[in-house]
Amino acid sequence: MSQNSKRDYYEVLGVTRSSTDDEIKKAFRKLAKDNHPDLNPGDKAAEARFKEINEAYEVLSDPEKKARYDQYGHMGVDPNFAGGGSPFGGFDMGDMGDLFDSLFGSFGFGGGATRARNPNAPIRGGDIDIGLVLSFEEAALGCKKTLNINRRETCPECSGSGAKAGTSPEVCPDCGGSGRVSTTERTIIGVVQTQKTCPRCRGRGRVIKEHCPNCAGEGRMRRDVKLEVTVPAGIDNGQVFSLRGQGDHGLNGGPPGDVNVAVSVRPDPIFRREGFDVWCDLPVTFAQAVLGDEVTVPTLTGKVKYTVGEGTQPGTIFRLKGKGIPYLNGRGQGDQYVRVEVEVPTNLSREQKNALSAFEKTLGEKNYQKRRGFFHRFRDRRE
Repeated sequence: MSQNSKRDYYEVLGVTRSSTDDEIKKAFRKLAKDNHPDLNPGDKAAEARFKEINEAYEVLSDPEKKARYDQYGHMGVDPNFAGGGSPFGGFDMGDMGDLFDSLFGSFGFGGGATRARNPNAPIRGGDIDIGLVLSFEEAALGCKKTLNINRRETCPECSGSGAKAGTSPEVCPDCGGSGRVSTTERTIIGVVQTQKTCPRCRGRGRVIKEHCPNCAGEGRMRRDVKLEVTVPAGIDNGQVFSLRGQGDHGLNGGPPGDVNVAVSVRPDPIFRREGFDVWCDLPVTFAQAVLGDEVTVPTLTGKVKYTVGEGTQPGTIFRLKGKGIPYLNGRGQGDQYVRVEVEVPTNLSREQKNALSAFEKTLGEKNYQKRRGFFHRFRDRRE
């Protein structure tokens, strides 16, 4: 896809340029879950949207890439440009900010002509957001899963320096390693000293004469990694758990980021969840409801026996204590609630109908408490 035909990344995620990192992350998680291929099998459009959403988030979640995108658009994050330089013939648009920062700082409006910073300070690696689809039982009881992630890892050839083996980065001769250069200009208001990002080292304070061929001088490289993870029991749809230190490797010896796993739980044909309790409907026959019977009830951990009392009415609810979902803190668990559904028999033969009619004639008001109460109340209203 050409750069001109690509949609604006902010538009893809439905956020604005002023959105915070948390707002961007929240928008990504929702869209990624809605368009995840596992939840939309065979939907090519959803698959394409999922890829577009991931591409947009990869840029907007990375401060360096986001800054280039905000400044230059898709061109700024194109691999052919991202290695350095400027699409405006070497003019750094940030220089204007440096000029005003220095100028207004000299008049007491804040900022200051110089800003202390260390271009080689450790930088934490970026977080990686990934979706994980689970069955109802997997989410309720916990499970082990293998996650496939693509992360930036420190280049093993140069140990993150970006320099060819046997060489090392050198202090930039233009800025002396500060990453900033000063210029002095005579203006109508006097002599003004400004600072800007060093164009030679692009603010890094060091220059690499011979780039590492393995990572092209970046110091990190992409790698596909499989992570074996334990999903905590009791996690619910839409919740997120983190794998600390499993994200992108840091720069300049900085710590790695995290992997944030957003959970999507597939609906179950039998069970439904309310907090940490589990609900299900249990169909019983007409005879079982009338006479009572021992029935088999499915639970998350297997089948259990339960005695349905004589004369059980439709909609009766009974509780199986401790048969619900474990609490996330590991202390206790919810209950299971079972709603009785009395199934009315169908497709009766003539003989069965006659037998049922004969049986019905033996019954009186004392056998139908609800029916008797209903008509008594109706009669009271008419009198």
